[in-house]
Amino acid sequence: MSWREVRADERITEWERDDGHVTVRLRRRGDETWVVRVDQLYQDSTERRYERERVDTETEARSLAEAWMAEFDDGED
Repeated sequence: MSWREVRADERITEWERDDGHVTVRLRRRGDETWVVRVDQLYQDSTERRYERERVDTETEARSLAEAWMAEFDDGED
């Protein structure tokens, strides 16, 4: 399954899996660190899953976002 960017501005970039059941967001904080989160809805599995991590750089944030998108890609393109 593929992902599409649903928001991109100077603070937040967010992607949504094509089925709409998982989103990944990275956000730049005021202190110039980054927060990355993944939100999996109940419709996608038997349990909802939400994770959030704070990292120091945009490079780390994008790397984590890509890793989560790969992890939550169900392979049904």
